[in-house]
Amino acid sequence: MRRGQGTAALQPAELATMVQMVATTRPDEIGCDECFEQLDRFAELELAGKNAAEAMPLVQDHLDRCNDCREEFEMLLVVLQATADGV
Repeated sequence: MRRGQGTAALQPAELATMVQMVATTRPDEIGCDECFEQLDRFAELELAGKNAAEAMPLVQDHLDRCNDCREEFEMLLVVLQATADGV
């Protein structure tokens, strides 16, 4: 097989990001499914003005690393805030 055929070549920036993610992986980190299961509680703490990151550090850590879950969290906050405001 010639180089570049049948495989996706990583760009240097993508490779650097992957290496950084592996190097900073925590043994107790949670995945997207577990984060999603806890996201409503995390959002409720945020909206209540409490320190959700301190109360649920593994969720905060995951949100810091995962753009998809971060977007879900931000959308959930918007919906919950609109519901609370009666919009």
